[in-house]
Amino acid sequence: MITVSEVSMNFGPQILFENVNVTFNSGERYGLTGPNGSGKSTFMKIISGDVEPSTGIVRRPKRFSVLRQDHSLFDQHRILDVVLMGNTKLWKILSEKEALLAKADLSDDEGVRLGELEMMIAEEDGYMAESEAEDLLEGLGVPTAIQQRPLATLQGGDKVRVLLAQALFGKPEALLLDEPTNALDLASIRWLEEFLQDYQGALVVVSHDRHFLNEVTTVIADIDYETIILYPGNYDDMVEAKAKARSSLEMVQDAKKERISKLQDFVQRFRAGSRASQVKSREKSLDREKKALADLKRSNIQRPFIRFDIKRPSGKQVLSVDGVSKQFEKQVICEDLHINLFRGDKLAVVGRNGIGKTTLLRMLMGEQRPDDGAVEWGYECQIGYLPQDHHEAIEKTDKTAHAWLWGWNNEIGEQEIRSLFGRLLFTKDEPFKPTKVLSGGETVRLLLAKLMLLKPNVLVLDEPTNHLDLEAIRSLTEALQVYEGTCIFVTHDRNMVSQVATRILELSEETVREISPAQFDEGDFLMKHKRYRKAGGGW
Repeated sequence: MITVSEVSMNFGPQILFENVNVTFNSGERYGLTGPNGSGKSTFMKIISGDVEPSTGIVRRPKRFSVLRQDHSLFDQHRILDVVLMGNTKLWKILSEKEALLAKADLSDDEGVRLGELEMMIAEEDGYMAESEAEDLLEGLGVPTAIQQRPLATLQGGDKVRVLLAQALFGKPEALLLDEPTNALDLASIRWLEEFLQDYQGALVVVSHDRHFLNEVTTVIADIDYETIILYPGNYDDMVEAKAKARSSLEMVQDAKKERISKLQDFVQRFRAGSRASQVKSREKSLDREKKALADLKRSNIQRPFIRFDIKRPSGKQVLSVDGVSKQFEKQVICEDLHINLFRGDKLAVVGRNGIGKTTLLRMLMGEQRPDDGAVEWGYECQIGYLPQDHHEAIEKTDKTAHAWLWGWNNEIGEQEIRSLFGRLLFTKDEPFKPTKVLSGGETVRLLLAKLMLLKPNVLVLDEPTNHLDLEAIRSLTEALQVYEGTCIFVTHDRNMVSQVATRILELSEETVREISPAQFDEGDFLMKHKRYRKAGGGW
């Protein structure tokens, strides 16, 4: 159990939350939600003890785990040992035992101490610890063959998997996970969901993966109105309940505004007349109503308006991939691949990290050449591309976001450009920030603004949900659903795949195969399968 009492946090005049009182109970799994900038990560750091709140106290159990964000902190340690460090008490015991065993001769006292340590290891289930750590790593996609290597030998995404295994290790009483799915592929996310569904402690998790929150959480702790409001159920349950509550609050606000308007009208009409006492009474009521309206805290929920129009439609056949093969050293990306896409198709490309999804998109865009075969776009295809590496699309310079977007414009005026920025939640002055200081979320929204401006009839999107909050992802998903052009997209967001894709291409070590949306929803994309054979000229 974690207890938060009278906790407030502000940065200068900006209040994130005020006088928060909330208890995270064992056996419940809490999703901490709120838009980017609402204070989710700050609140997680407060309950973990890494940040002191402006006011208030937090009580936490002795054994709790946190998903660490510093990927280089354990670089020199063996991968398996990094996981074992998740149980701090056991790791200290094992380290002390290791130091004693390294001595040439032990004193009598040291021999006694060694025996005590063996008993303490048994109490902590230490003799099964390495086996448990290996299983965690395997489940998260870190194979046994590399678990003896130093953590420094892994890339950033794989380091996150190890640190996640560290957080899960040792049966903590409370578990704090900030964006645990960021570096995971679909198979690892599914494994993590099943692991957390069996977790018996108090879980608090931040995630922008709507499907993950729906599968894992039993309560949503939503940061809004400068406090934290608990909603029983999963994320979708919260959205429905919050919409009803917000509608009721807006009705209260509208009623207050109407009363204020009537009071103001009365005061102005009779101020100079014979009803001075009534005017004075109305003025006092007017002051009370204005204060009550001002005291109503505003919701921080913001949702961008995203819509992709097309200037003119493409031809019927949009893309032909004819016998394409690509290999890097020993890794085969695809072999004799045939795909035909037609106007209106929405193709999701799925598969584990590092399997070659981005390489496939780069070949389609002509940025990489296939070893064999040909890629041909159809008649009147106008392609809008959002790469995974945003630096490829927006150079980080002193040029403002407004100037960068204007450079793609040859049709609309200044007022329409400002309106486009507003629809994507850029406030009045934000479009004039240099591109070099844009946050990840601002950069993605700027790239989306470019696509909305250019109105292509084909969208090629590589991980478009990166850096977006849940409301923005929801808006993007709905925009792709109603998009009248053709779309090819790579994502680990299963909700987007389920809601948008009409066709799904799965990349795996064995082969490349097309699966149906129904197979994807049933989890067939995670199952072992035989090589999918080419039939009828396509996959």
